[in-house]
Amino acid sequence: MSQKRDYYEVLGVSKNATEAELKKAYRKLAIKYHPDKNPGDKEAEENFKEAAEAYEVLNNAQKRQQYDQFGHAGMGQGGFGGGMNMDDIFSQFGDIFGGAFGGSFGGSSRGSQMARGTNLRVKMKLSLEEIAEGVSKKIKLNKLVNASGVSYKNCQTCGGSGRVTRMAQTFLGAMQTQSACNVCHGSGKFIDKKPAGADSNGLVRKEEIIDLDIPAGVMDGMQLSVTGKGNAGPFDGVPGDLIVVIEEKKHPELRREGENLHYDAVISFIDAVLGSSIEIPTLTGKSKIKIESGTQSGKVFRLRSKGIPQIQGYGKGDMFVHIHVWTPTKLSKEEKSVLEKWKESENFNPKNNPDAKGFFSKMRNMFS
Repeated sequence: MSQKRDYYEVLGVSKNATEAELKKAYRKLAIKYHPDKNPGDKEAEENFKEAAEAYEVLNNAQKRQQYDQFGHAGMGQGGFGGGMNMDDIFSQFGDIFGGAFGGSFGGSSRGSQMARGTNLRVKMKLSLEEIAEGVSKKIKLNKLVNASGVSYKNCQTCGGSGRVTRMAQTFLGAMQTQSACNVCHGSGKFIDKKPAGADSNGLVRKEEIIDLDIPAGVMDGMQLSVTGKGNAGPFDGVPGDLIVVIEEKKHPELRREGENLHYDAVISFIDAVLGSSIEIPTLTGKSKIKIESGTQSGKVFRLRSKGIPQIQGYGKGDMFVHIHVWTPTKLSKEEKSVLEKWKESENFNPKNNPDAKGFFSKMRNMFS
């Protein structure tokens, strides 16, 4: 599968492009690659769809912000524009073309305003392990779909076009204007036959199970959009989208900061003095790190590429292991006696130890 081009590159605009600049750039490409101007040209058709997909994302403030932050990887399954067909494009962006093609696209009348279905929103709870690897999930949706057996008839007022033409007298003379049909509200049709159980738009509720591919590296609160998986549009209109909101489950031992992970390792006074090897949890299993003799509380070990993958780009974050030396609160007489013998030893007195002075200096700088 070829890699998607950058949406700004597709439209030939800068990342600071205004809404007007986006519309102008898209209209230029839409006219250039329009099917009526390029009959039978598959490459032109793909360019036409690519431009529509780019405009669909960048012309929506929320989708544009998400794209700017995460790129194509954050667009969800198939991207925001994935699966768009010609009818979707003409129904959503037909006004972009103005009168350049006389309101006729591809040889058929598409003047009617296809109603769009509403979006569905679901929450997806993921563990850190799932986020680190990416995961495929099946989810069950209770959504509106077109009822089986529903049929439609054209609106007699507009003849199925969804628009009515009127002549108006102005100081410039007679002018022809077009507006949405006030009888069918621009849909161009009415329900002819409606099966039992269907609502006034010919829709019924039905359960559907869909597969979702969640990319690695998603973050809590991030929203992924799956085009066309929302509620069906009334009168065979354009379906809405499915919005998947990511919820990150709290890990029992690790905490996340961006692409990096942190773990607090508590070691005994004896291990800190003599050195040891400790086992720590990671997202791919257990790992061992060596504790050198004389390790101080506050030391941080860095495990490279043991964090979360970057959702936009390559590489992973790191894992940081923070060492905390535990001081026992209860001692037996024998234990106290052993420690009392070494109390006056220079090795146990931080005032006489240059390494301890350097350590405390670092701690002061850290919190100052």
